[in-house]
Amino acid sequence: MSVKVLKFGGSSVADASQIRKMKSIVEADPERRYVVVSAPGKRYSGDSKITDLLIMLKAVIDNNIPYEPLLAPIKERYTSIADGLGIDADIDAEFDEIRRNLNEGCSGNYIVSRGEYLSAILMSAYLGYDFVDTKDLILFDNKGRLLIEETNAALSAELAKHEKAVLPGFYGSYASNGGICLFSRGGSDVTGALVARAAEASVYENWTDVSGMLMADPRIVENPLPIKDISYMELRELSYMGASVMHEDAVFPARMSDIPINIRNTNHPEDPGTIISNGKTGDDGSVISGIAGKRDFTVISIYKNMMNNEVGFVRRALAIVEDAGVSFDHIPTGIDSLSMVIAGSELEDKLDDILEAFKVQLKPDDINVEEGIAMIAVVGRRMFRSVGTSARICGALASNGVNIRMLNQGTGEINVIVGVEDADFEKAIKAIYAEFVKA
Repeated sequence: MSVKVLKFGGSSVADASQIRKMKSIVEADPERRYVVVSAPGKRYSGDSKITDLLIMLKAVIDNNIPYEPLLAPIKERYTSIADGLGIDADIDAEFDEIRRNLNEGCSGNYIVSRGEYLSAILMSAYLGYDFVDTKDLILFDNKGRLLIEETNAALSAELAKHEKAVLPGFYGSYASNGGICLFSRGGSDVTGALVARAAEASVYENWTDVSGMLMADPRIVENPLPIKDISYMELRELSYMGASVMHEDAVFPARMSDIPINIRNTNHPEDPGTIISNGKTGDDGSVISGIAGKRDFTVISIYKNMMNNEVGFVRRALAIVEDAGVSFDHIPTGIDSLSMVIAGSELEDKLDDILEAFKVQLKPDDINVEEGIAMIAVVGRRMFRSVGTSARICGALASNGVNIRMLNQGTGEINVIVGVEDADFEKAIKAIYAEFVKA
């Protein structure tokens, strides 16, 4: 029988009502055998996520402030879930253990990890599945870098012992000493993908509060169409430019084993959601898959006659930026010109020093700086087969009075990057969407 791995986000396990939906989803398909859960999220506007409360708890302890007033509502949250679902779980014993560890000076990582740990304890009891702690299964080196092959071996061996199991997301341990190590926020998505790879799953279902990805930001484009299927590469391009549904790093383990990721909505399980795969299947005929972008970039353009004949020019320019601790996003080039597109947040107070280093070390004929540039990515694996895609983008922007400051097509031929002024950002996205998605 095929195996499906499911990950439920914080909104899906926020309270008893949501968790009942989760159980119905799991029990609707016998192939859904391994479940990864986040810590409970917000129940309503103004509520707090358990992870945020635990981070506050860590800060309280670090400042030698009595922690019980903050630990009590955290415990109450889990108690209310257990009572609401009729779960026979010893919450008191779990929190007695947490108190002992707090009093003995446990790590901040341990404190924050208890959100997912307790969530998995309750969900395993409610579903009747085994509880499998990820602490000694997801392994990191001393610098907090995931040991992916060691993790896969440990997870595979443990899952083979359990027909059905619930696992906590978000944390593992340092391989050298067993201390708890956390992923960055959103890391439960990565845990789910690692479990899917270890279980050799047929699909990794990522259940959240949205019905998959949309072709554009709904805050900009009214009722954008859903993305039915998207390739791993397209997702990476859109995520990089600001589109976010799941953690970027969650794509990598699934991609290694060619496991499709299905983003689904816990509140609307009938919706098919978005399939993320190798892109070899599913073609609805759309030229583009999605549009995403970010504001507040700075473009530094360097001009020097016969630049193309000067060996090492680009390397020296990039070294200057690297020495300043700044990363770039794009580097369009010409025969006698080089432009660096850098996020404004990266530059902060470093721009003057970088420009001075350019002048001294590169001896350019001219340097031009443009701030307030927005970058928009138009992404689609089918674009390379469609004649005139770039022309359609340019025409749509021109007809809507948007001046293009930069145009660059990626070498993979799945994206076109357009630079416009920040003030034209939303107008540009609307124009491009309307051109490719006809009403």
